[in-house]
Parts: sequence; structure tokens; C-alpha cells
Amino acid sequence: MVTGATSGIGWATVVDFATHGVNVVAAGRREDRGAVLVEATRGLPGEVAFVRADVTVAGDVERLIASAISTFGRLDYAFNNAGASIAVGRLHEYTEEQWDFFSDTLFKSVWRCMKHEIEHMLPNRAGVIINNASIAGLVGGGSGAYSAMKHGVVGLTRTATKQYADDGLRINAVCPGWIDTDITAGWEEDPKRTAYMYSRQSIRRPGRPEEVAALVRWLCSDEAAFVAGVAWPLDGGFTS
Repeated sequence: MVTGATSGIGWATVVDFATHGVNVVAAGRREDRGAVLVEATRGLPGEVAFVRADVTVAGDVERLIASAISTFGRLDYAFNNAGASIAVGRLHEYTEEQWDFFSDTLFKSVWRCMKHEIEHMLPNRAGVIINNASIAGLVGGGSGAYSAMKHGVVGLTRTATKQYADDGLRINAVCPGWIDTDITAGWEEDPKRTAYMYSRQSIRRPGRPEEVAALVRWLCSDEAAFVAGVAWPLDGGFTS
């Protein structure tokens, strides 16, 4: 299952898994984009089913997980990828509503998905969960609320790893840096931002969604069976 599947990293991950023969439940809020995704993956070795779901709504998440089980029989892998961003200034400039938006969209939604994923994985004593954090979950800077919530996602990941390892579950996080998606559209036209990112990165280009997808698939595979509780940077060397 992949949330936030109708664009960017989520879309690339759905295509990657289906290309490698994995059946995927793709979740997102945009039914029109969901239909395009299903059509784009038709004929691949893995089947893709789209479910409209908003991860900030508890009932949607419960229905999403139930749909994955009813469609394909079980849930082996989950990529909690859905997120959003809004431009806000320094911490004191946030409104209560803006802070709550970040909290519910980027942090509580991940816990909500994990809660129901874990409940369905426990009886099988097997399953892999990957949470999409960010380099903002490893270092400070930028949007204070965004960074705080992504640090929270890393904390959730590490805590869950300790709690459920004996139940056969593996839980990790990926921490992308500058990835070429709709959210970062226009960054390359911003000389100040580009200069800053390239001064920190060793690889002077944005990452591709397909590169994140490949890492997610590997972390789900048996080749990564000894990898647990990791917050894996994928950032062109930014955090080095």
C-alpha cells in the first residue's frame, strides 16, 4: 500500500512495485489522478487498485486498510508517503490552524496509518512499514513545523521498531532531500535556494522520485532483512 500515490514519490513507488510484480493499493485524495495512475500501470506484472482516501480522516484510513486486505488478501508492505507543505515564516508567525495542519497532515496521519497497518500485520507476524520523513527530520532549519513533524516521524519509526521487532515487523524511514516533484517545482529557478542546496549537496542536482522508489522497494525486500529502525538519507550528500 502506498499513500500519497497520485504524484511525485508516491506515483513513482507504485509504478516501481508494480513493475516488479507486486500488487499495490494506491491511495490518494484525487480520484482523477488515481484513474490515470491505474491506466498508466495497466499491463505491468503487478496489479494496481486505487482507493480514494484522506489520511487525516480516521475512517478513510480504516477503510483503506480494509480495502487492501479485501482486494489482495493481506498487507505485506506499507509506504506512508502522503504529505503536504505550505509556506510559513518563523515559528512565532504560525497560526494555530497552520500548526495543526502540519501536525495532522505530516505526523498524526503517519501514526494513524501505522496503527491500522500494524493491527493487520501482527496476526501474520510479518510485514514492512516505510515512513516518508525528510532530511528536515534529521537537521533543523526551514519550516519549523515541517521539521518538527518530520523529526516526529523519525521518532515514531524508531520507537515502533523496538516495540514490534519481536512480532516480525520491520519499520524504517526514508529521508529525501531535494527531489524533483510538484512540491519542489520552481526551486531550480530560485538562485538563492539553488546556491544553498548545492553548497550543501555533494551531487549537484535534484534527486528523482524513481530513486526514492527504488530505495523503498529495497528496504521492503528480503535483501534488507537486517535493516530496522533506520532513517535513511537520500539527499545527494546534504546531511554529510
